[in-house]
Amino acid sequence: MAMIEGLTHLGLGKVDDGRTLLPRVLPGEEIEVTQDGTVRIITPSPDRVAAPCRHFKICGGCAMQHANDDFVAAWKMGIVQRALSAQRIKTTYRDVQTSPPQSRRRAKIAGKRTKGGAMLGFHAKGTHNLVATPDCQLLTPGIMAAFPMLEKLVVIAASRKAEIALTVTETAAGMDIYVDTETPLTPELRQTLAVFAQENGIARLVWPTEPVVTMNPPEQFLGTTRVTPPAGAFLQATKHGEAALLGAVEEITAKANRIVDLFAGCGTFALPLSARAEVHAVEGDADMVAALDRGWRGGRELKRVTSEARDLFRRPLEPDELRKFDAAVIDPPRAGAEAQIATLAVSDINTIAMVSCNPVTFARDAAHLEKAGFTLRWVQVVDQFRWSPHVEMVGNFTRS
Repeated sequence: MAMIEGLTHLGLGKVDDGRTLLPRVLPGEEIEVTQDGTVRIITPSPDRVAAPCRHFKICGGCAMQHANDDFVAAWKMGIVQRALSAQRIKTTYRDVQTSPPQSRRRAKIAGKRTKGGAMLGFHAKGTHNLVATPDCQLLTPGIMAAFPMLEKLVVIAASRKAEIALTVTETAAGMDIYVDTETPLTPELRQTLAVFAQENGIARLVWPTEPVVTMNPPEQFLGTTRVTPPAGAFLQATKHGEAALLGAVEEITAKANRIVDLFAGCGTFALPLSARAEVHAVEGDADMVAALDRGWRGGRELKRVTSEARDLFRRPLEPDELRKFDAAVIDPPRAGAEAQIATLAVSDINTIAMVSCNPVTFARDAAHLEKAGFTLRWVQVVDQFRWSPHVEMVGNFTRS
């Protein structure tokens, strides 16, 4: 027998031999590993629960369905706390905001043809083996109801040998589907897909090279503003998670009249914030900037929003460009934003709302800001990727 001493940031159990890492175990559990590698739980943790999804043991989409919600929230909070402690940063932590089951409105789903039709789902952890997930507990009921239609699309779009990927986003106008396939888009296939989209109420269907058909604009509401994101563009995974992140950002920037939104995407923060403040939105993807601008121009009772397409890794906004703003919102990708943080640190801006999906780079950038006189007042942890090791957060940085 062996004892599980703790979990890694990926949710793997650390055995007391100091070498072994095991999935689907919890701290304090006594376990036995049989000769065929099967893990038997001898003494279960009081935090252990029955997994709500029947695909949990074979699907690689979730890592923590065997633990109760309180344990998972504390574990994710601990990941953030350890990252900040490593940089010797102390702060206040707010309660974790966790998105409910069946709330993922956007997902990348793998599909392949079979002798009887098609298989649709996710890959087993660490493999290329596709697992059918007809009872997934993450995706919205709308996406799950679309699985039979998506399986038919796989039959049309996939070759007999290669898998395809479908990035599916639920919208009020129907499903927005980006098809990642090597199958060439011939005139005959285009006609077939156009008929298919019309018959199945698909809002937009896009191939790797070009749109196939747009029956209705696949709009999303960012605040009260309608925006049509580019095909496959980034969108917060759940409406709950988006609202939690936005609520924290709005609180941090509440006193600002002029805000710069860095890595703005399609306007997740910029457009709602423009209900009370002028915003300058900066994003590297020109198509996303165009979508943001169209959304603002079609909005109502919004203050001025200016925007520009700019690579903030290579060309961060400089202190003289930042001088006109009262507050900054920054939401970089996992790599963080060292170059932009460096210019913010020496700018006149004294209020920063930093959103992050990587505790390690968040802590690194936070340390740079603290050296420049900022204080991390509080952190809001948001878990919109339920049952996964993924964690997001918003930090409130102020400087006297």
